[in-house]
Amino acid sequence: MSQFQPFRLLLIALLAAFASVLVSLLSGSVELSFDDLIAYTVGDIPALQRQVLEDIRLPRTLAAFVTGAALALAGVLMQVLLRNPLADPYILGLSGGAAVGALASIMLGLGGWWLSGTAFVGALVSVGVVFGIASRSGRWSTTHLLLTGVVVSAGWGALINLMLSTSASASVQGMLFWLMGDLSQSRVGLMQIGILITGSALALRAARSLNVLVRGDLVAASLGVHVNGLRLSLFFGASLLTVIAVTTAGSVGFVGLVVPHMLRLTGARDHRLLIPFSLLAGGTFLVVADTLARTLLAPQQLPVGVITALIGVPSFIAILRSAPSR
Repeated sequence: MSQFQPFRLLLIALLAAFASVLVSLLSGSVELSFDDLIAYTVGDIPALQRQVLEDIRLPRTLAAFVTGAALALAGVLMQVLLRNPLADPYILGLSGGAAVGALASIMLGLGGWWLSGTAFVGALVSVGVVFGIASRSGRWSTTHLLLTGVVVSAGWGALINLMLSTSASASVQGMLFWLMGDLSQSRVGLMQIGILITGSALALRAARSLNVLVRGDLVAASLGVHVNGLRLSLFFGASLLTVIAVTTAGSVGFVGLVVPHMLRLTGARDHRLLIPFSLLAGGTFLVVADTLARTLLAPQQLPVGVITALIGVPSFIAILRSAPSR
């Protein structure tokens, strides 16, 4: 195997991120060129192109990148917390709680901030339920936490099916789009960006401890790591990152599962490298997926979660096939 070259991988990740954003801004029903982007930076661009960039493509591209980066980082943290490479940001039922809140808004004919707000509240309720059940017995074992998440997810799933089966047909399509992930109306503000930056900085600060924690609680404790405090921080950090991603774009799958795996295969197993690479790769992945979602069948738009699944499933199968057997 060739020696891992972090600077080369970082350069590739940065170039891929820049290229994905550039293609996203130029792709769509209204034709834009690279010269238009240059003209936009100096303020000399026709009104139509300016409106398309400022009101549609720039906000959507930024939302896709922030959401993808948040999901990838949440996936890294959740995999350390559960010491399970198959863990993803939704494994503890956060997406289910957010979905119930969002679907309730759609059923009531509410949108905009109501949709994001109720999804945010639903996700926080799910975090509280999982934390309350898992911590009540005083056992923060990986198995106990994972089983709690599975049970809570099943409960939210039952409520989602009930809401879908009792909703008016006019609302069902909007519900399904949200459940599959949709960036058509997504926007991010300073709060989401601030949470992502803060979470990334704190995760990088704890990267050495994360490297030790993956070897087990006893090893980490023997090396001076405050295991319970770190695991609690991972739980709430991954949960908050997942919450901002879900409230922005709905339930977009496979980003937090596939991206960390692919990076580990390249040799980025040290969390001091895995964390920044996951942020770049996760954002790039979702920007590319969203570009495909709105251009493949234009003018019809697909849910971005459909594209991430179509890319993620074969990618994950390839990862499993390439992994060395034990």
